[in-house]
Amino acid sequence: MTHLVFDLSSVSRVQLDAVRMPLRARLTVQAALAASALLTAFSAQAGMSYQLDTIRAASGEEVRVQGTLFNDTPNTLSWTPPKELVLQWRDPNGKVVRSLAHLESAPNQVDLPVNNFAAFSWRAVVPAAVKGLQAINIEGESVLLALDASAPHESLIAQAPAQAPIVQAGAARDGAYYDPALPEGAAQAAGASIDQGPAPTGQRSLAAAPSAFEHFRNAISPFEPIYFDLGKRDGTNARFQISFKYRLFTPADASNPGFFNHLYLGYTQRSLWDLAGESKPFIDTTYNPSLFWHQDALWQSPERRVFAGLAAGVQHNSNGKSGADSRSINSYYLEPQLNYRFSGGSTFTFAPRVKSYFGKPDNPDYADYAGYVDWKARWAQDNGLVLTGLYRQGKSGRKTVQLEAAWPLRRTFLDMNGYLHVQYFHGYGETLLGYNQKSSPQVRVGLALVP
Repeated sequence: MTHLVFDLSSVSRVQLDAVRMPLRARLTVQAALAASALLTAFSAQAGMSYQLDTIRAASGEEVRVQGTLFNDTPNTLSWTPPKELVLQWRDPNGKVVRSLAHLESAPNQVDLPVNNFAAFSWRAVVPAAVKGLQAINIEGESVLLALDASAPHESLIAQAPAQAPIVQAGAARDGAYYDPALPEGAAQAAGASIDQGPAPTGQRSLAAAPSAFEHFRNAISPFEPIYFDLGKRDGTNARFQISFKYRLFTPADASNPGFFNHLYLGYTQRSLWDLAGESKPFIDTTYNPSLFWHQDALWQSPERRVFAGLAAGVQHNSNGKSGADSRSINSYYLEPQLNYRFSGGSTFTFAPRVKSYFGKPDNPDYADYAGYVDWKARWAQDNGLVLTGLYRQGKSGRKTVQLEAAWPLRRTFLDMNGYLHVQYFHGYGETLLGYNQKSSPQVRVGLALVP
């Protein structure tokens, strides 16, 4: 589990349409549940809501616990879903059966932008001892889910109209199905008590005390795009970039971070590689360490569709060479970030970076080619297309344009991690060594880990 601690408030949802109560009563209950969910969502800084994918499943059948993580904090939220959830199945007589629900995807860390959400799914098998109407408690979460575990022909809840406000669940099955064995120690490993689980209203801490490695791992997050692209102009060549940032101070309360909790160390490295040359030489590599302050949402509109952030810092660019090929640039920058969240599930970001240079005796004319503003725009669909653009204007009409498009490969026949990445570049500064040389238009295609 991740070390980042945040306020998770669970919101249970009940599918009422399957229980045929009078329309007026059903609408009243639905409205109350909706109001409760909305109040919970808007009062919490971040949260997870749970629901089942079905209202009826008999012993031996599979059900899925679906979770939606939402981020209402002022910064990108990092969270790792648990591989297992411990479920308590409770019948009207007080009998409790414990089983596990298994995460259907890899338990990778999710970096959730402001005002976004992410979906998860855990698979569980209904235990043989579970019969009739069940209240399902996810141990460690203040949520109860409802399921009719009767056989289809025996169900008085999901398959037949209710004749009274309360209907008793149907009879038990013959017990021909046998559960998969719960591995020894699995419940404890998932964070549950050895003897019994907490009451439904109880809530445990999200994680045990993290190790030194987890402290380190959870302070690292994506920074600039990470990609590897190939092009054919003037011979086969590759351009690739790696980048990450490290959070210097982790807040004790993620819902109320202080000024220093937004301080980061950043590192980006970009290379241009000649694959057509006899020795496959690297044309140039730029090393770019930085120290900066960043907050995604300093201000938000009342409806939360518009939010503004800010980044400011100092950075160093060097190609690590000496003599005539040495290039070294220092700069500090201010980057306001204006974001608009569309109702269809995408976010547009406009983020001009205003720069000023210092300590550049080897390259005094650098600003004549790179200019003083990086005009940046980005449009990103949730789990979909990502488009980015960069424009620079130097002196005497020296222009640089970079356009990029990325599409998640999980939404292709490959069904793999990463993104199909296409990059177009034309202008100055493709390498630090050749900052004053104009590159011909170049299109490259490859793989992006972070678009």
